[in-house]
Amino acid sequence: QVQLVESGGGLMQAGGSLRLSCAASGSIFSNNAMGWYRQAPGKQRELVAAITSGGSTNYADSVKGRFTISRDNAKNTVYLQMNSLKPEDTAVYYCNTLRLDVRKIWGQGTQVTVSS
Repeated sequence: QVQLVESGGGLMQAGGSLRLSCAASGSIFSNNAMGWYRQAPGKQRELVAAITSGGSTNYADSVKGRFTISRDNAKNTVYLQMNSLKPEDTAVYYCNTLRLDVRKIWGQGTQVTVSS
């Protein structure tokens, strides 16, 4: 069954930390670059962090130095460690492959709310 299950979100004060997890089915995860996306109210979904199957990473300027993406290939799981959270990080966070030809579904996402 093709699926993506995100977890770990919550309500946090500015400056705090959260760790998100995403369990993906093998057809999505295996040998593919994965990314964490977020969508704030009234805004388009944006890619904030990406990791290749080999572990190379890339980040949006808005989160660089604060967020760290990682993956466990044995568990088909990708993580996002978020530190020094800001109110503008408030959004629903999703994970998915970067491959358009494989990206057929989205998970339910996990809500991150950062209060000032």
